[in-house]
Formats: sequence, structure tokens, C-alpha cells
Amino acid sequence: MTLTAFFFYIFSAVTIASAVMVIASRNPVHSVLFLILAFFNAAGLFLLLGAEFLAMILVVVYVGAVAVLFLFVVMMLDVDFAELRQGFLQYLPIGVLIGVVFLVELIFVVGAWVIAPEVAGHGALPIRNPDEVSNIAAIGEVLYTRYVYFFQASGLVLLVAMIGAIVLTLRHKPNVKRQDIATQVARSRETAIEIRKVEPGKGL
Repeated sequence: MTLTAFFFYIFSAVTIASAVMVIASRNPVHSVLFLILAFFNAAGLFLLLGAEFLAMILVVVYVGAVAVLFLFVVMMLDVDFAELRQGFLQYLPIGVLIGVVFLVELIFVVGAWVIAPEVAGHGALPIRNPDEVSNIAAIGEVLYTRYVYFFQASGLVLLVAMIGAIVLTLRHKPNVKRQDIATQVARSRETAIEIRKVEPGKGL
């Protein structure tokens, strides 16, 4: 076994184990920590493939921004996860159906790669010679030309996920005065002040 294959199996095993623990952990903070560990090991796999740009993006963007930000949100906000999980069973059939679809797709991909390895190269369009262009430029040319619609769709999915996370964690506490800018701007002299005539010697 070569040194590259040795590190590949180590990174792969830790990535799979961390991904399982992200789902299996009952503590959300532990889930985020396992997610960070999975990101680091996936970055190691990208380095073995020679895609150092993707490895650095995975560490800087996902570990340095998304995962750490989510960790702080989970630790600082008083989110009632027991309440969020109350409707879990009613969505379980849909989740199982989506999981089965993904599993069948993976089986088809892996089966085609094992049975006929030459099929994997037929669907891919050739890019420029790697000696003439760096992998960063090659990724940019492919991502923003051939797959630009899929790239925009992924951005839309992330936007919807961000809005959903804000809606789930936003809680309005009763008996708390909040600023209403529209009401403040719409105030007039009649609504802002009240003039009372006070009789002499009686006061308010």
C-alpha cells in the first residue's frame, strides 16, 4: 500500500464516521464539531486529488465561516430543539423516500463505474490542457459557463435555507417594547402630543 492510499483510507474513514456522528449526536454542539472534523478530512481528500483550491475553500469558507458561525448560534441562542423535533415523525416518510432516491442514484453511479469504467469519461466535456491552465481557472471556466444555471440554483437553495434558519430561531418575547419605524415616521402633531387644560390650583 502506497502512502497516498494510506492517507486516502484514513481521511475517508474519519469523514464517514464524522458524517454519521453529525446525525447520531443528540447534542447539537457535538454535531457541529463533528461536522467541522468531516470538513477538515474532506479537505485532506481534495489535497490528495490535487485540488488544493477546493481544499482551501472548504476550510476557509465552510469551517471558518459557516460551521463556526452555526456553532456560536447554537451555543448562544436558547433554541428549544425538543420543540423543533416534535413534528419529526410526520415528515419521516418524505425523508425516507428522498434517502431511498439518493441511495438508488449512488448505486447506479457506483455500479456503472465498476462494471464499465470507460462510461465515466463519455459524459464529461474536455477542458483545456492542465499544463496550460491552473485548476482554479479550469473550475471557473466550467462553473460559470456550462454549469452556471446549476450554480445559481444552488445559491437559491442556500438562500432559502438561510431564511428557514432565521424563521426557526426567531422568537418574539412578550412584554418587550420594540421599535416600529413606520409608526414613528407617521406621527403627527395631533398624535405626538396631548394638550390638557389644567385648572388653577388642582394640578394634574
